[in-house]
Amino acid sequence: MASLLLAVMPLCFAISGRLKTVPMALLFVFGLLLLVTRAETRAVFRQVWPVLAVCLLRLVYDIGNFLGHRIEGSTLDLPAQTLLFLAIAAVFTLPLRQRVVAIGFSLTTLLLGAASIYQRYGMHVDRPYGLNGGDWASVEFAMYLLVMALLSMLQAMRPDTLRGDRWLHGLAVMVGLYGAVLTQSRGPLLSFAPIYLGLMAWQALRSGRWKRALLPLTATLLGMLAVTATLHREMVDRLADVPAQVSEYGDSAAGSIGAIGERLEMWRTAWQAFTEHPLAGIGLDQFGVYVRAQVAAGTASASIAKYVHPHSEYLESMVAGGVPALLVLLLFLTVPALFFARQLNHPQEPVARAAAAGLMVIGLYSLCAFTDNVFYRAMPQSLYLFLVLGLTVDIGRRLRHATLR
Repeated sequence: MASLLLAVMPLCFAISGRLKTVPMALLFVFGLLLLVTRAETRAVFRQVWPVLAVCLLRLVYDIGNFLGHRIEGSTLDLPAQTLLFLAIAAVFTLPLRQRVVAIGFSLTTLLLGAASIYQRYGMHVDRPYGLNGGDWASVEFAMYLLVMALLSMLQAMRPDTLRGDRWLHGLAVMVGLYGAVLTQSRGPLLSFAPIYLGLMAWQALRSGRWKRALLPLTATLLGMLAVTATLHREMVDRLADVPAQVSEYGDSAAGSIGAIGERLEMWRTAWQAFTEHPLAGIGLDQFGVYVRAQVAAGTASASIAKYVHPHSEYLESMVAGGVPALLVLLLFLTVPALFFARQLNHPQEPVARAAAAGLMVIGLYSLCAFTDNVFYRAMPQSLYLFLVLGLTVDIGRRLRHATLR
């Protein structure tokens, strides 16, 4: 039952409605019971304490920011999710049915990719946004799909994967990647490329079969390029338009209009807010208030008055909490990444695969964070915390068992 509940978690994060809260609540209660009653669970948590500690550090800092700036209570709703996923991570201390979890993840990738295809061709939506979030969710939906596709690819390349499962994972990769391309989201798609290349290189080095790794690499890249260049020229046009929008920025009021111009104007305004408050910031989720004040004063373009986040997770942290908040964010990303990196060459295949999965997730989020906010909504933050904490605890359990033998 625990394996099945964990298998549907990524789908729960991607949909709206009360139904998704049922499996999350069950896992939360079960995780708490494990922490209270099971010594083995607590021992695994102690073994991976640095990763758990940086997640708690981020929560504690957000609470301090909330109290220091006297912000409204709803601001803490999202940071408080950390406690939920710390408890859910305890379930990963059990010997789970990994095949069930992997199949559930790939079925989610298939469903979300199919939803993107349906929105594009059935609903004639210009940029599909998935099952949760509306028109503004295209970027985070693309990142979500790419993370899930990478996880499916990792399972498809496992040497011990059954043939039928391998076909399922491979189909999930194709549908998921196609759905991501349909979103026309430049940041996630460009961030995906180095992460995917890194996965292929790791697979080739670990297996010693470079030719076998080159086949899916070539097929994926050629397929995405062919789809982008022929069926969906919009993506090519959006990429080609970047230099022109950058050069136009600042020349006139029109230069601050459009995806690139608006981002540049938001980044300039965010940097201004940071330089004015470099140590304490202006408070969580207060960028929109600051922007509207700057627009009213005539020091920022009216084109960004509708935005409440600066479209960069790093700038968001600097604006909200100054240098300390940026350091907390960097720890939140790098401490788990270092933990996973140390296990990439572990002789046990499950440990190495889990480490590769965790490193891919953090890598994609870290790169996307330069041009987008990746933790400002529940869906992407839930996926990050669920996967990073879950994979960390799973590795800790396996390492502990290997030590005790």
